[in-house]
Amino acid sequence: MSFDALAPHYRWMEFVLARERLQHCRTAFVDRLRGVRRVLILGEGNGRFLAECTRVLSGAKITCVDASSAMLAQARRRAGNGHAGANEIEFIHADILNWTPPDGEYDAVVTHFFLDCFRADQLDRIVPMLAEKIVGGGYWLIADFQKPAAGWRRARAALILQVMYAFFRVATALPAKSLTPPDALLLRAGFSLEARIEREWGLLHSDCWRNGLR
Repeated sequence: MSFDALAPHYRWMEFVLARERLQHCRTAFVDRLRGVRRVLILGEGNGRFLAECTRVLSGAKITCVDASSAMLAQARRRAGNGHAGANEIEFIHADILNWTPPDGEYDAVVTHFFLDCFRADQLDRIVPMLAEKIVGGGYWLIADFQKPAAGWRRARAALILQVMYAFFRVATALPAKSLTPPDALLLRAGFSLEARIEREWGLLHSDCWRNGLR
């Protein structure tokens, strides 16, 4: 899977197709990160959430991981344009399926429009691995797509997701063919859903999950 070919076009594609809706989803709970010291951001893409994150944080260590070197370069440029402040930012070019977070614990993990890229069997590995790296009381922020429970909203979402997955499988060799909600895995890993905001008739959601103290 690689978003390198899409990296030069991703910003205008997102604006044309979704305006600022996806960015609103990404930043819905960014204020919850105030005061955290270590943050892991996976699949950051071109760095728009990272820029907002650094405005909220002060003196934090942020690790930003992406499998696309082109996307990571854009995120690095955004972080260097006066947004980093006092924060220390580490950029890592890696595929999460072949990368293990280093020893140490994070106060927060962020996976915006990232977990939807993987098959169910891959999420079975990814979610528990990341959950082990989050401190007790730590946050897991997620923005992603979903299928509403029923009715025309579900039919609309199913059609959009079918087209989206077909495109990204061709353009990026995306592993997933369909959406696998990670909720059950997060609950099994000891996380609770503190807040959820839904947009676009239930197609989009922003989550703030938190794990139990340990």
